[in-house]
Amino acid sequence: MKFVRTPDAAFEGIGFPFEPRYLDVTASDGTALRMHYIDEGLRSGEVILCLHGQPSWSYLYRKLVAPLTAEGFRVVAPDLIGFGKSDKPARIEDYTYRGHVDWLQQFIVGLNLTSMNGLFQDWGGMIGMRIVESMPERFTRIIVANTMLLDTNDISLEASQAIGAALEEMPVPSAPDVKEAFASGEPTAGASWVKYATQNPEFNISDVFSKITGKEDAEALKGYEAPFPDRSFMAGAIAFPLLFPIMPHHEAARRENARIWNYLQTYTKPLMTAFSDGDPVTAPFEARFRNTVPGARDVEHTTIEGAGHYLFDEQPDAIARALVRFLGNS
Repeated sequence: MKFVRTPDAAFEGIGFPFEPRYLDVTASDGTALRMHYIDEGLRSGEVILCLHGQPSWSYLYRKLVAPLTAEGFRVVAPDLIGFGKSDKPARIEDYTYRGHVDWLQQFIVGLNLTSMNGLFQDWGGMIGMRIVESMPERFTRIIVANTMLLDTNDISLEASQAIGAALEEMPVPSAPDVKEAFASGEPTAGASWVKYATQNPEFNISDVFSKITGKEDAEALKGYEAPFPDRSFMAGAIAFPLLFPIMPHHEAARRENARIWNYLQTYTKPLMTAFSDGDPVTAPFEARFRNTVPGARDVEHTTIEGAGHYLFDEQPDAIARALVRFLGNS
């Protein structure tokens, strides 16, 4: 497997002052891939495992490190393979949903992380909830924040076929088109995102943050763009929309996620939702987590006001307070 590695110089001057750490994980063909992570706070502290999504990296959690380590927690935030300072397989075909789960399992075992509190956002939840099911003994509590877990109850084979047909017919959208599709609640919004990310030659990380989610902070945009100096580094970012389980050929992934939801119906460890009030993409799943998971029933949940999809970047103080309260009371 061929891969690229973003030069260290690309990360200079972005306000990310954490010591880089690396662990090798193995791809399905035996290739060793270097996985980057930050590991801050007391080694004896209770672990908070922070999982990012598309197209961010551990930079998303940079503002949470200081308030959480000040409370005695150990913050571990890996960059998924293909993102951040981790190695980036060069072909879109090198990335699979199951592959991301396997790489993260290797990471957890490699660091021997136990008694973890999972903090999951976006794809971090879609991957993370599978990890929780496969190694439940390693987790103590879960926090889901602007994430989802699509299954066959959300999208049937017939519905996915309709989405697939719509994808074929729709013109290639721009970033503002995708923003409008999600904001208006169009049923084909997911297909619009897939088509933009995979077929628009002008797809870039800055536009995802600025034109779709409305982020205007130039310094933050520089940080999110840093891992992707040009399109040759973007295979992982382009692959994730193709793995979003909405198409007919994703039925097996949706069935697997349905199995995870069945497991979550028996999950009694504490689970808190911390969704923002400004994210139309994941909003429907807040109530589903609260109503499905037994461990969520006696928990004080929180809504993060004044934030969009990337809430850790936008309202870090509010979510840090909610996390400390939850972790201290459960």
